[in-house]
Amino acid sequence: MILLATLNARYSHASLGLRCLMANMGELTPMTRIEEYIITDRPQDVAEALLALRPRIIGLGVYIWNVEQSTKLVALLKRISPETVIVLGGPEVSHEWEEQRLVQLADHIITGPGDLAFAELCRQVLKGAKPPKLLHAEQPSLESLRLPYEFYDERDIAQRTVYVEASRGCPFKCEFCLSALDKTAWPFPLEHFLSAMDNLHARGLRQFKFVDRTFNLNVKASLQILEFFLERLDEHLFLHFEVVPDHLPDKLKEAIKRFPPGSLQFEVGIQTFNPEVQQRISRRQDNDRTEANLRWLRSETNAHIHADLIAGLPGEGLASFAAGFDRLVGLEPHEIQVGVLKRLRGAPLDRHSQSFDLRYSPDPPYNVLSTSLMDFATLQRISRFARYWDLVGNSGRFQNGLQLLLGSSPFERFMAFSDWLYACLGKTHQLALDRLYDLTYQWLTEQGGVDSAAATQAIARDFHASGTRSVPRFLAREGIRSPGPRVPAAGVKAPARQQRHLSGH
Repeated sequence: MILLATLNARYSHASLGLRCLMANMGELTPMTRIEEYIITDRPQDVAEALLALRPRIIGLGVYIWNVEQSTKLVALLKRISPETVIVLGGPEVSHEWEEQRLVQLADHIITGPGDLAFAELCRQVLKGAKPPKLLHAEQPSLESLRLPYEFYDERDIAQRTVYVEASRGCPFKCEFCLSALDKTAWPFPLEHFLSAMDNLHARGLRQFKFVDRTFNLNVKASLQILEFFLERLDEHLFLHFEVVPDHLPDKLKEAIKRFPPGSLQFEVGIQTFNPEVQQRISRRQDNDRTEANLRWLRSETNAHIHADLIAGLPGEGLASFAAGFDRLVGLEPHEIQVGVLKRLRGAPLDRHSQSFDLRYSPDPPYNVLSTSLMDFATLQRISRFARYWDLVGNSGRFQNGLQLLLGSSPFERFMAFSDWLYACLGKTHQLALDRLYDLTYQWLTEQGGVDSAAATQAIARDFHASGTRSVPRFLAREGIRSPGPRVPAAGVKAPARQQRHLSGH
C-alpha cells in the first residue's frame, strides 16, 4: 500500500498536488490511495489512521501552513513504524532543507515537481533498491502528464474547493514569490485541459478555482477558457482567476463583460505601488495601466475584485505603504487583502535581508518582524490592522459604516480605529458582531468626529443587512430589534465566493 497524504489548512480544501501524483502512478495506481487531513487533527490520530492501512510508503505534502504538524506526524510515524518509508515533497522542503528536523526524520525528499519522480521512487523502493535520500525533480513536459481531475470524488465536487490549473510557472521574477525561480510559464495542452473541465462540469462542479499564477498572460488561451465557461453559464457557475493587473487587452475585456454578477472573481496582486520598491524586488508593473484597468473592471464589469498589498517589503516605510493603501481604496476593489511579508524558503528576496535589516520569525509562516523602516511595534500594528480590516472592510457587513470610518484619509483613520479597538479589546479574534457594531459606533462618535445621528443611521443599516440576532446596545437604546435572516447587501458576494484559499503552488 502506498499512501498520498497531507494536512490541509481546512476541510474545504482538496489537495491538487496529491491528485497530480495519484494521476501519474501508472501501474502502481491500484495500490495507491489519497488520505487527507486538516491541520487541527491531532498528529497521534493521523498517525493511527495512516498506520492502520499498513502502508509500505507514505508520501507527505509539506507546505508553509502544515510544516510544524507534519514534523510531529513524521516523528511519530518513524518512532512507531520505522520500516514505513516516508517521502516528503512540496515547497517547504524543496529549498533550504539541510537543517530541517522534518527532513532529517524522513527517508527521502523530492525537491521540485514530483508528478513523475514520486512514482519512480516508489518503484525503486518496492524493488528493494536504495534510492538516495535527496532527489531533485525537473519540471516534466506537461504533455506527458496525466491530468488529475478524475481523482476529485463526488464529495469533493459537492463540498470542497476544487483547484484546477491551465498552466504552471510564471515568467515574472517578483522576489517574494517562489515562482521567481521559474524560467517561464508552461501551458497544459488546452484541448485536453478543456475536455477535463467539461467532465468536471458534467459531474456537477460549478465552482472552479484556477491556481495559475498568470491566467491572462496568454490572451488567446485565456479567451478560449472564458468562452468555454460562457457556453456553460448558469446561475451557479463561479470562476476564480489570478490576473496580471496591467494586461487586459480589448478582446479579453469584451469576454469579461459578458459574465453576470456572482460568476467571476479576480485576484489582483498589487503588493506595492512604490516604483522604487517594485524595481528593487524585480516586480514589473505599470501602475497607471493597473489603475486604469481596475477602474474599468469596477465600472464596466460584474467581476468581484480581490486585491493584495504586502507590508514590510524592503525599502518601504509606513508612509509609502499608507499611500499605496489609500490609492487602492480609491480604486474600490471589493476586497483588499493586507498581508505582512513572509520569507518563503528559497525565494530570492533573502538577498535584501542584510541591506534592509529584514528580521523574520523563525517559525512558520516566517512573517517579517521588523525592517530598517518599520520596527516591530509598527508591523504588529499593521498585523492588527489587517485582521480588523478583514472583519470590517472585507466582510461586507459594514458597507455604510465603512465610508464613515475611512473618510478622506482611509489608512490614517482605519489605523487609528484599529489601535483604539485593540486598546479596548486586547485581542483580534473571537469578536461578537454586535459588540463590533457597538465599538464602531463608539469610535465614530467619540474619536472619528462623526455626528451621532449619521453614525446611528449607517450602522443601523449595516445591522439590518447582517441578519445577526444580537442587537448592538446603542441600537437597543433606540428601540431597534433584530432584523431576522440576513439579506446580502447589494454587490456583496456570498461568503463561499469570497473565500481565499491557500494553494500548493
